Amino acid sequence: MAKSRDVRITVALECTSCTQKETGGKSTGISRYTTRKNRRNTPTRLESEKYCPYCYKHTLHKESKR
Repeated sequence: MAKSRDVRITVALECTSCTQKETGGKSTGISRYTTRKNRRNTPTRLESEKYCPYCYKHTLHKESKR
């Protein structure tokens, strides 16, 4: 039986340079990745360089709030 506060949790990483502006009636979107982290070893928010398909380059992705 799993505990309510598991050590490993699933987090979402969001692109920091994307904006949700509407261009021509379409939203550009925000790049999101999911990953798992150990709550004991990494209590701070994750930051990682990932590829953003909306910016067409590698940008900083930070852990989003849930």
